[in-house]
Amino acid sequence: MEKLSSVLLVDDDSINNFLNELLFKQLDVTDHLLTAEDGAKALEIIARTAGSDEPALILLDVNMPGMGGIAFLEAYRQLPAAQRGATVIIMLTTTMDASDLSRLEELNIAGLVSKPLTQEKIDQILQLHFQRRLPTT
Repeated sequence: MEKLSSVLLVDDDSINNFLNELLFKQLDVTDHLLTAEDGAKALEIIARTAGSDEPALILLDVNMPGMGGIAFLEAYRQLPAAQRGATVIIMLTTTMDASDLSRLEELNIAGLVSKPLTQEKIDQILQLHFQRRLPTT
């Protein structure tokens, strides 16, 4: 499988980030795995990687202290197109309230995935948005 240029994991839960990093490394999806604990740090990473190694995929938690997922998406929409690249944004969540769901529809995300991430969920994301499949073992 052709690897993704870069993947950005945005979650305030360090255990989730650790487990998701292990899963992505085990599946060999990308050589460039970035993590951020909130939306503000994710925006800093995007600014720093613009034009060279911008994420092909962002997996974004909804509820985080500081800048949460929805606030991140609102700020991300304001970035120049060159900084946004062709990034696919998938929202990770455990629960969603109706107001969050309706706001997410307006913010044009690629999809919602329930936590925890699994090999099957990553394979579905790769198939739907990148026309790639994980190698079968």
